[in-house]
Amino acid sequence: MGIFSRFADIVNSNINAILDKAEDPEKMVRLIIQEMEDTLVEVRSTSAKTLAEKKELVRRVDTLKAQVSQWQEKAELALSKDRDDLARAALLEKQKSADAVAAVEDELTHVESHIEKLQQEVSTLQDKLADAKARQKAIILRQRSAESRLEVKKALDSSKVEDALNRFERYETKIDGLESQVESYDLGKKSLSDEIADLQQNEKIDDELAALKKKLADK
Repeated sequence: MGIFSRFADIVNSNINAILDKAEDPEKMVRLIIQEMEDTLVEVRSTSAKTLAEKKELVRRVDTLKAQVSQWQEKAELALSKDRDDLARAALLEKQKSADAVAAVEDELTHVESHIEKLQQEVSTLQDKLADAKARQKAIILRQRSAESRLEVKKALDSSKVEDALNRFERYETKIDGLESQVESYDLGKKSLSDEIADLQQNEKIDDELAALKKKLADK
């Protein structure tokens, strides 16, 4: 009946192959899952109708087989009453019922074959649906991670980042110049600590000089 004809690419192909061709894997996997779920709903409805059809055919076979038995009994009754004409007519009706049984049983065989194929296709679709659902979250996370990394790469490779770094270097150079100017004003000027250090140094020299004079005087 071709119930899966519009989803053949999903049922018969590998999901990875579908996603590789997709421009938006996240959107594609959602569509795949939605289409599979919609198909399962459709198939369940079709399966219910087909099973009801099978039950009806089984009832018709039982009814026709009962008619075959009834016409057989009627033919035997007619013969017991020496009514060959009625027996012949009953046997003709029996043959019609038997032919009808064969026709309905043949139709029943086709319906059962269709049900079997339908069940196989449903099983295949359910397996692929379970596979898609199991990997949906991982696929979405991978795509979003890749997109974020791509944005970072683009930002790092853009001229804006390079311009910003160049501005930092210019600011640092400018600040270095300002600090040099400040230091230049302090050249030649002694701080209080420097002056005290000089006094201490001079006092030390004076002590050494006095000691040297005393040593020479003692000779």
